Amino acid sequence: MNPNPSTEAHARPARLTVGVVGAGRVGPALAASLQLAGHRPVAVSGVSDASVRRAAELLPGVPLVSPAEVLARADLVLLTVPDDALADLVKGLAETGAVRPGQLLVHTSGRFGAKVLDPATRAGALPLALHPAMTFTGTSVDVQRLAGCPFGVTAPEELRMAAEALVIEMGGEPEWIAEADRPLYHAALAIGANYLVTLVAQAMELLRKAGVRAPDRMLGPLLGAALDNALRSGDAALTGPVARGDAGTVGAHVAELRTHAPQAVAGYLAMARMTADRALTHGLLKPELAAELLDALAGPPPSDPGPHGGGA
Repeated sequence: MNPNPSTEAHARPARLTVGVVGAGRVGPALAASLQLAGHRPVAVSGVSDASVRRAAELLPGVPLVSPAEVLARADLVLLTVPDDALADLVKGLAETGAVRPGQLLVHTSGRFGAKVLDPATRAGALPLALHPAMTFTGTSVDVQRLAGCPFGVTAPEELRMAAEALVIEMGGEPEWIAEADRPLYHAALAIGANYLVTLVAQAMELLRKAGVRAPDRMLGPLLGAALDNALRSGDAALTGPVARGDAGTVGAHVAELRTHAPQAVAGYLAMARMTADRALTHGLLKPELAAELLDALAGPPPSDPGPHGGGA
């Protein structure tokens, strides 16, 4: 023990005890990164076997306790639960008196800003919304990925510096998001990240059906280049039959998908129409080719199953 606590406090100001409510993939990683910055994880709550394993791996020796006990022990509490559970959790903690005045209460939901924490704020908590724009695996690699990771930050103006400082301590880069803009911000990230996974998985499945033995190896260089080009050039990076106005090729795609992967048709058509709109707007698709292309995207009507039902 340091014989001169005031000296230690001066050398390492604002060191906090940290608790995690919801040991999913995000909370333990953030707490572990705060530990590297000198803060001290003291409690974590989790119910499932996976949560217990994550806590043991990323926060060894930190006791698993109830959510109320986490708040009782910690100066800084990370609320890392699913978006739809957050409001009820905050309300319940406030109503049961678990929230302490002056306690930093941080949630990591992309959808919500600081207002979802209002019940706890009225009880004296300091509300922060810190959303890491990153996918998490629930393993130690997540702590490394936080280096340079952007965080969507929303907080009362008087807490803005404290919120941004915590992000920097976790290795991240703070990006201020206004309260009213949080849903749009989160929708943008979902389109870019979540739906990208769906598109890639669908492409690999179709390549397997086409006889490609290693679809990941075939797609890797192509998708890497496409992503790099898109981040650098935006819509100017559009290529392919839709942007060129190759209606015949697009029609052939739709016909093949209807035969071999009917579940993929709706997604192909929706993305092709959106691509056509953006290509037209940015002058990449010639207007005289657009009408024929849109006809191809309309495609033939689904086969009539007839009086006995069925269909392909």
